[in-house]
Amino acid sequence: MRLTLGSIIVSAVALLFVSCDGDYRPLAEGNTREVVVVMDSTKWESQTAEAIRDVFGKWVLTVPNGEPYYDLQFTQIRSQSHLDRLKSKKNVIFAAPIDEDSNTGRQIRGFLDESVEQRVKEGESFAFPVEDQWYRDQYVLILSSSSDSLLAQKIRNTENSLLSNMLQKELQRWEYFVYEKKEQTQLSDSLWQNRGFKVRFQHDYIKNIDTLNFISYRRFLPQNDRWMWIWYKDNVDDISFLDDEWIINTRDSLSQEYIKGARDSMYVQTYTNRPEIRPIITESFQKGRLLAYETRGTWYMVNGLMGGPFVNFTYYDPDTNRLFMIDYNQFAPSVRKKLPFVRQFRAMGRTFESDSTWTPSAEDPAS
Repeated sequence: MRLTLGSIIVSAVALLFVSCDGDYRPLAEGNTREVVVVMDSTKWESQTAEAIRDVFGKWVLTVPNGEPYYDLQFTQIRSQSHLDRLKSKKNVIFAAPIDEDSNTGRQIRGFLDESVEQRVKEGESFAFPVEDQWYRDQYVLILSSSSDSLLAQKIRNTENSLLSNMLQKELQRWEYFVYEKKEQTQLSDSLWQNRGFKVRFQHDYIKNIDTLNFISYRRFLPQNDRWMWIWYKDNVDDISFLDDEWIINTRDSLSQEYIKGARDSMYVQTYTNRPEIRPIITESFQKGRLLAYETRGTWYMVNGLMGGPFVNFTYYDPDTNRLFMIDYNQFAPSVRKKLPFVRQFRAMGRTFESDSTWTPSAEDPAS
């Protein structure tokens, strides 16, 4: 039986440490994509270690050439000073059976009070995520169960929940990082006032196309070209047509019309030829009252030698019967790792908001 998130992941904030306002501790160290896995070295080839590799280090195929979900670094606790250094890292996983006679096992038991430790032994709980435990902007995950095989099984059975929790922390980091320098609030404010929706803009995106119900913006750097566009439609009373196929067809139709290469015969399209090695993934979620779909995959240039990753958001506002599509793309052949930029896009697209009181007027380009 697959366990649900509510039955396995207990909030350890109340059990362990509480972060408060006015936290002046240093920021946690390390790359947001790196996860330090703390296990006894004799267990690095255990079932638990393999489950952690398969879940947190699994291959992401929605970017060109594929990349690991997280870069995993296995280590053991060698001394108190080494443990103190581990506690400074941005992402840390402590994993061991609850009764394991090792530094990691003893440390995990030290994290948990007796009642929580008993629940672990009885199989009621096994995963304890904690944010900002020792340093700011930190994500710590404690994994434990009554045996190596059972812990591995629970990790595999709850892959989506475990990854979702860590990803939410990462997207929060990216949102802060993207907008911390200088945010173009004038672009967001203009959309909100004139069109009844908005999304946050990074400091150096420049408006490119503005016609009817389609607007595009570009952030051009010679080695890392990025662009995004927004399309919307009013008076959409029925969304029964809205599915994965419609999203891709609409995205491709708009890209063919507006996202051109050096010639009109060159235009961007979704790569759909080999889903086994370059899949397209669409996931739905709720953002307040908005129904949302996020689609990730790769694009290519028709009649051209170009391609890269994309992230597409489709939002429906039931209060105003408006349908929106926000699409982010990258072309950076010399940039080896694309996944960090994809996650930037995922954070940026989630800043979308729609005005629930909006009524199209004669001045609205889409009315």
